Amino acid sequence: MTQQVRRYPVGIQTFSEVINRGCVYVDKTDLMWRVQDAAKYIFLNRPRRFGKSLLTTTFKSFFEGRRELFEGLKVMGLETEWVEYPVIHLDLSTAKGMETADELRDRLSFILRPYMEQYGIDESQRHPGAMFTSLIRCAYQQTGKQVVLLIDEYDAPLLDVLHTDEQLAAFRRVMQEFFQTLKASEAMIRFCFITGITKFSQLSIFSTLNNLMNISMLPQFSAICGITETELSTTLAPDIVLLAEANAVTPEEMHGLLKKRYDGYHFSEQSEDIYNPYSLVKAFLSKELANYWFDSGTPSYLIRQMQHFRTDITAMDNIECGVSDFDRPTEAMTDALPLLYQSGYLTIKGYDKVVESYTLSIPNQEVRVGFTEGLIPTYLGLELRDVRQGFAIRFYKALRSDDLDLALREMQAYIAGLPYIEGFKKKLDDVAKAEGFYEWTFYLIFSMLNAYVRTQVKTIRGRADVVVRMPDATYVFELKINGTAHEALEQISSQGYAIPFQTDGLPIHKVGIRFSTETLSIEEWEIA
Repeated sequence: MTQQVRRYPVGIQTFSEVINRGCVYVDKTDLMWRVQDAAKYIFLNRPRRFGKSLLTTTFKSFFEGRRELFEGLKVMGLETEWVEYPVIHLDLSTAKGMETADELRDRLSFILRPYMEQYGIDESQRHPGAMFTSLIRCAYQQTGKQVVLLIDEYDAPLLDVLHTDEQLAAFRRVMQEFFQTLKASEAMIRFCFITGITKFSQLSIFSTLNNLMNISMLPQFSAICGITETELSTTLAPDIVLLAEANAVTPEEMHGLLKKRYDGYHFSEQSEDIYNPYSLVKAFLSKELANYWFDSGTPSYLIRQMQHFRTDITAMDNIECGVSDFDRPTEAMTDALPLLYQSGYLTIKGYDKVVESYTLSIPNQEVRVGFTEGLIPTYLGLELRDVRQGFAIRFYKALRSDDLDLALREMQAYIAGLPYIEGFKKKLDDVAKAEGFYEWTFYLIFSMLNAYVRTQVKTIRGRADVVVRMPDATYVFELKINGTAHEALEQISSQGYAIPFQTDGLPIHKVGIRFSTETLSIEEWEIA
């Protein structure tokens, strides 16, 4: 048994504390240095819990000239001056939950107050924008050096009001007033780094700041947050060994399990595979694999926007689009795609250079299961615990014992008890066909079971309604509202829906199902 002590920075987002405590640290300081050398104003958006705050505090220590913290790190071969600059670090995540524009202004003033006191500035009855301007000017004048601005989670005050046009507009005006000093103070600013989850346009937030460089999709900075495959195999190799020992598998097997669950993010067409850093560290600390990214659940702002745009969740596994479709400013959204991408629920899986088309999909197993569990209460009207502890266990056991007939009886009873069906149909009147409602249900059920599930799968002769891959079998489902289960089964064979999956080496089960418009559940099925 390997005897090794590794300290993990769970709950620690401050670079100096990570280093001083001797925690495991994946060295990103070379990328940090290249970012500050690239431009004066930098913007980076990444999903929550992806290391943005740690990166921001790394910049803080660097610009404070704290060279001793960087001994042995890559930046030591790049930086030669180590100048100490006045640094203003603003964490706007503390401005969440404000209900009015005045409350937001008060909170911004509160966030600035410690720095105002540090530089002896009278902030009484001052507008936060004016306070920010005075702060930059006084820090510059008192130190004789340009100021470094680090603004973390700039969009936190806005996310909770995305669904309310009037409130969003009011909050956006407050943030625009707050940030307008960035352009006016340019001569006094050495570097400005802004992070967030979403991307609001420069017109609406960073007014007049036309030289803001967005590095979010630049290939050279794709890995600035998150853990790459190379970093996992080198810096974190000892941690894989420890985790493997705790779970009685080989390091190679554990690496594969980590890849399946936490890997799969790409932030440019040339991005290396990137793992969720938060989930990896939590897994290493707890010595078990779980869906850690969803500790606090799916953000309410995201579910509200999905409902607002009537998002088809079954289409999230293979979305073909241009970059303007998913990297557009948040306030210019015409669907939830940009928010799903920027929040990390979709990621880049492919790029066709000829037609400049991207393929987006759910990143990995953790996101698929956690996201589905977050949607079940909203989309099915059921308590997640009841679904997981009741139907899901029985259904999964029936499938694993190769009793598909029993599994379908369990599903029949389950769907018959869904409370949402009638009301949900009205909400989804844009779905092309009646079977689509049941495809949603199948998708949620199998996703929750951590199975590979796809709907409307293209084949040479048409589209299979639902295809599911379990560890030991592949299932091809055809769903019918008007027709019989036998006709549905015959369609699978006559149209060759199962042919593309014959090379997988797994048994293939063809299943024809008829739904009743009266009972709103499965009426009959045939299996071949």
